Amino acid sequence: MVVIKVEEVSKLYNETLAVKCCDIQVASGEILALLGPSGSGKTTLLRLIAGFERPNEGRIIIGDRTVVDVAGSVWVPAEARGVGMVFQDYALFPHLTVTQNIQFGLRTISNKDRQDRVQELLRVTELLPYAERYPHELSGGQQQRVALARALAPRPPVVLLDEAFNGLDPELRPQMRREVARILRHMRTAAVLVTHDQEEALGMADQVAVIRNGELQQVGTPEDVYYNPTTIFVAGFIGHADFIPGVLAGNEVHTEIGIFSCPAQLPSGPVKVMIRHEAVNAKPGGVLATVEEREFLGGEILYRLRLPSGARVHLEQRKPVHWPVGHQVPIEAQLPQAVVFSDSNGENPT
Repeated sequence: MVVIKVEEVSKLYNETLAVKCCDIQVASGEILALLGPSGSGKTTLLRLIAGFERPNEGRIIIGDRTVVDVAGSVWVPAEARGVGMVFQDYALFPHLTVTQNIQFGLRTISNKDRQDRVQELLRVTELLPYAERYPHELSGGQQQRVALARALAPRPPVVLLDEAFNGLDPELRPQMRREVARILRHMRTAAVLVTHDQEEALGMADQVAVIRNGELQQVGTPEDVYYNPTTIFVAGFIGHADFIPGVLAGNEVHTEIGIFSCPAQLPSGPVKVMIRHEAVNAKPGGVLATVEEREFLGGEILYRLRLPSGARVHLEQRKPVHWPVGHQVPIEAQLPQAVVFSDSNGENPT
């Protein structure tokens, strides 16, 4: 069941187009990540769904109710939309206990129903041992779970998370992402997560919407946007990619490091070929590439290599091999199917 529909929504600030004709859908129990660089419009789009901003065009439907329809002059204020919010700073009430924070939005139901709902959420979020503690007595991860439980308490069909993991220590973030995703799916709540963290979006979301300059570039599963990017911006923004010149001829693309099959519907001629770092391997007899930089990353060494044409690729070496700058390494690229882009658009992939 689709719970969130955003249809052709646009937002102008003065003469600046912050969101341009965006369309997204989120189903019950599904997490959609809005991913993009700073200033891309992802937070503005979230605020439009929440009701903190008014769009200039378009329609937003939450559940079976239209909450915004610019053409029809429909506007439902934020407090009446039934949307839960989890902010970056959690915004917990410092003078209230965990239990009191969670039950804050449950004033309109009976005392017994309120107690039952709070107990259910304390169990789901594994906060029962901390029920009578105050926010300052909790860790960052525990505070985040309290904020999520409070947002879920009124049983909203939608929860919006605005950079909700930024305040956590880096080593805690993966665990908290898994826990929050588990809770949201358990409660069958549709969620929209705003993030600039690719690992967060790819690891947590069912769908990823990549946004740039207010415009959705691609919406798809994490695997779709990583392995089959539809624009050169998405290819360069998601994960690590290099682009080398090639020539498309029918269903094959010819490059200096090999000939690869290519299903892309582009006319024959010059193209740019995406090469992920993990696709490049050292292989005796391969094309000789010159080491330009070496970066030790702990579990691996990242080498930047210059091909004979001057194009550059990266190789992730997990063996303890030291190749000095200037050393020539024979390499190959393993591409089951090449991802190519027109060489005529002149777009910077990053």
